[in-house]
Amino acid sequence: MRKLLILLSLVFPISVYAAGGGAHLDKAEYDLTDKASLQKGMQLFNNYCLGCHQMQYQRYQRSFQDLDIPIELGAENLMFTQEKAGEHITNAMPAESAAKWFGAPPPDLTLVARVRGADWIYTYLRTFYADDSRPFGVNNLVFPEVGMPHVLQELQGLPRKATEEHMVDGEMVERHVGLKTDGSGVMTTEEYDAAVLDIVNYLVYTGEPTRLESEAIGRYVLLFLLVLLVLVYLLKKEYWRDVH
Repeated sequence: MRKLLILLSLVFPISVYAAGGGAHLDKAEYDLTDKASLQKGMQLFNNYCLGCHQMQYQRYQRSFQDLDIPIELGAENLMFTQEKAGEHITNAMPAESAAKWFGAPPPDLTLVARVRGADWIYTYLRTFYADDSRPFGVNNLVFPEVGMPHVLQELQGLPRKATEEHMVDGEMVERHVGLKTDGSGVMTTEEYDAAVLDIVNYLVYTGEPTRLESEAIGRYVLLFLLVLLVLVYLLKKEYWRDVH
């Protein structure tokens, strides 16, 4: 049953996995034809995520070729250990140590966009907030009690829950109305959202590197079947012409 559920999750990238905490998922308007966005996404992933999360089913060289990154330039700026361009995108973190530090080894992210959905990732990376009760001082609206730090805090700053007071049944109560960053990040809110979208774009690509090619082939197949339908119909009429 577990294997069946995993298979279904890969075939149907559902957002139902979505918000364990009931958070609304924002739409991730990614574009797999935007090579500049994909290149930025790979740069951000390798700089901020690769230290813990691997992509053991994706090779550096494949990403470089698909994203129009010269191999020499990619090796110089996006590869931080001694691996070769033809090897998979992995890190040197021992799984046993990771489990001790984080409670469980950080998951491989090659297929995370197919499993979780782009909207989930986009919202998740934008909804960390300060929570002193957590080991790393942060929590997440989409993934409550998450066991990882806010690795993009340098870019976003540290968001905190914003509240407003409302009168309910004659009493003033506080209601959560969103998150507000403390302004310590190097990016504005708009710049950070764009950076997160670049990461999402890259993760969607790694989940299915041949997606654009497959979609193009699919269009040609449909066109071929349409032409074949016309030819088969004319052939059928020719065969049955003398019967009536």
